[in-house]
Amino acid sequence: MIGDDIEVSVLAIMGEKVRIGIDAPRNVPVFRKEVYLEIQESRDGKSDADEDGEVDDELDRLKA
Repeated sequence: MIGDDIEVSVLAIMGEKVRIGIDAPRNVPVFRKEVYLEIQESRDGKSDADEDGEVDDELDRLKA
């Protein structure tokens, strides 16, 4: 558990790989590290006003 609302569980172990599951409220963004870092890099040079809704925009862009 992370706090009271986030649960991390082991879903599978395959050799040296471990698959985890994260159960968190929808208002808590959960990203793989490389996706998180890409979002942070894209924020450099933007104003706070530009960042409203940016997580959703970045997810849409990454899915494309």
